[in-house]
Amino acid sequence: EASAQKEYDTFMTDSKVDKAAKTKDIEHKTAKKQDEEQALIVKNEDLEGTQKELDAALAYFDKLKPSCVDAGVSYEDRVARRKEEIESLQEALGILNGEDL
Repeated sequence: EASAQKEYDTFMTDSKVDKAAKTKDIEHKTAKKQDEEQALIVKNEDLEGTQKELDAALAYFDKLKPSCVDAGVSYEDRVARRKEEIESLQEALGILNGEDL
């Protein structure tokens, strides 16, 4: 009976230590969970704000796009026009420098 009592006391001591450790672990995990939930809320708010900024930027881009892209002129036409412009600028530079044509 004495060994049973000793075994019981050992078991109870081990159980108290184990229970205390598990209680501490639960407290730490609960605090960690609350911190992570708060971080998630902040990140979701940041995401919403960033998404609104992106939507506004895309809307502005869609508004500007038609004025920036001239789809009516082919690549070859643009190259020819640019070449003519360069030639006329070189001619004007020659005239300004006093060169004979």
